[in-house]
Amino acid sequence: MTETYKQDRWQLDDLFSGFETEKVTETLNEIEKRLSVFESIKSTLSADMDAEDFVKVLDQYDSLIRLLSRLVGYSHLRFAEDTQDQEAQMYLAGFQQKIAESDNRSLFFKLWWKDLDEQNANRLMDASGDYRYFLEYLRVQKPYTLSEAEEKVINLKDVNGAHALTRLYDSITNRYVYKMVVDGEEQELTRGELAVYARSSDPDLRAASYKELFRVYENDLPILGQIYMALVSDWHSENVDLRGFSCPISVRNLGNDVPDEVVNTLLEVSEKNAVIFQDYFRLKAQWLGVDKLRRYDVYAPVVQSDKRYSYQEAIDLVKTSYSRFDSEYAELAEKIFASRHIDSEVRKGKRSGAFCATIEPDLLPWVLTSYQGRADDVATLAHELGHAVHSMLAADHTALTQDPSLPLAETASTFGEMLVVDYLLSQDSDPEVRRDLLFRQMDDNYATIMRQAYFAIFERDAHALIKKGASIIDLNEAYQKNLQTQFGDSLELNEEFKLEWAVIPHIFHTPFYVYAYAFGQLLVLSLYQQYRREGETFKPIYRKILAAGGSASPAQILTDAGIDMASPAFWQGGFDVMKESLEELKQIPVSR
Repeated sequence: MTETYKQDRWQLDDLFSGFETEKVTETLNEIEKRLSVFESIKSTLSADMDAEDFVKVLDQYDSLIRLLSRLVGYSHLRFAEDTQDQEAQMYLAGFQQKIAESDNRSLFFKLWWKDLDEQNANRLMDASGDYRYFLEYLRVQKPYTLSEAEEKVINLKDVNGAHALTRLYDSITNRYVYKMVVDGEEQELTRGELAVYARSSDPDLRAASYKELFRVYENDLPILGQIYMALVSDWHSENVDLRGFSCPISVRNLGNDVPDEVVNTLLEVSEKNAVIFQDYFRLKAQWLGVDKLRRYDVYAPVVQSDKRYSYQEAIDLVKTSYSRFDSEYAELAEKIFASRHIDSEVRKGKRSGAFCATIEPDLLPWVLTSYQGRADDVATLAHELGHAVHSMLAADHTALTQDPSLPLAETASTFGEMLVVDYLLSQDSDPEVRRDLLFRQMDDNYATIMRQAYFAIFERDAHALIKKGASIIDLNEAYQKNLQTQFGDSLELNEEFKLEWAVIPHIFHTPFYVYAYAFGQLLVLSLYQQYRREGETFKPIYRKILAAGGSASPAQILTDAGIDMASPAFWQGGFDVMKESLEELKQIPVSR
């Protein structure tokens, strides 16, 4: 019998049952004990040290990271489920401080390793097993590493600087309440609930939802803008001025272990292909019966399909879609529900959006989403569970090598979405539902590829402007110019969108994170086409990519799968798939 599940908060007891519990105290004591032991090995580190002893040092470090991850992971999850929870805010700040202190006390090991001569480093890496890529990656960072004293100051600075500012941004924006008049009645909504109306079939509701979003954010724009400018200035001061990176985005590129040239190629090919979506928006205008779309209408449905899926139906759809590809994937997804590692409720104060959090290899990941019954929500569920499956397939790695690089982290999630959409297309005979899904695929490709690429381009411009002393007005103008370049004359740009940059959490939390979405989606379009061509023979290749986790560089993982990410032709291949989809849509007679 199939298990049934209800929308609920997640349970976090696999971590801790509360902040002020004996288990938290015991964990803190154990961390202190292991830190002291780890500090004692400083005098034993030498170029000619025994390989077996070296691996034991890595094992000690790995076990320490797992405990620290449990503490800070628990506080992050508690904060995400209620960003207004003062206790969660306090402990999150405290545990981040503990992370910084632990990093400082163990920093000697990383610095010693980066300075080790090449011959002995290779000797020890050859004996390090699954730790190898962690060690390789540390040595890549050597040119940008400061002295031990400087690194310690930066670790402490971040806790009360950048980390505090992002918590403040979250606390401010997640307390927002939005008001909309629907069917003659005023409603108070969360951001997730408001976002539903951006895809409404009613053009007035679409416009009203965006106007309300920007109205609320604009009230605090002077504060949010100052937070962003402080974060950008801090990023530049540390990474460009002190560490010597050539430009701000290079910091993220190194973090992703993706060469600057590859990211530049990705963004350049994306800019060249903006015309695909400009053509798409012109086609969509025909379907909607208007001369030109407004920016409010980008995600408008082209048919009056208001189909809803219960939470259980969504779970069954995802599991069935995964199972059609490989039963193992469905079984892994089922574990998230069975363990109550998912928070799917809609409620005020909860962090907006959705995510999957991997704490450490011995624990199942946790998923946050706010399920509201739309096809989009089904796709989001499939997306986040894809992340979870990816994590579980890589769980046999160490805590230092489980997590994939950000660009590869979107592989299983986006692939999972495509499995669900394909399944829905194969099962639903309603032509309006099918048409809606085909258009939604293009909408989602726009949102995941083109929109994110242009966010990254804006970030490059914003960092340069802020370095020159730009104001919030200057950032608004830069973003408006970015939109004009992205959309051309394909739609009418509305004035409110000039401050859209302020409503994008990623550019506050993780500078230049966003291009990972474009990278991942274009990669998956290529992989999915390969799956359709090759069927069963593709599956071992795909599983190998996911099971690698973060145990090798993205270049190595993709090269092993026959993919050259440095080639413009590879990225163009993903856009060519979208071009084919657009041509298919053009063949459908326009009806309203």
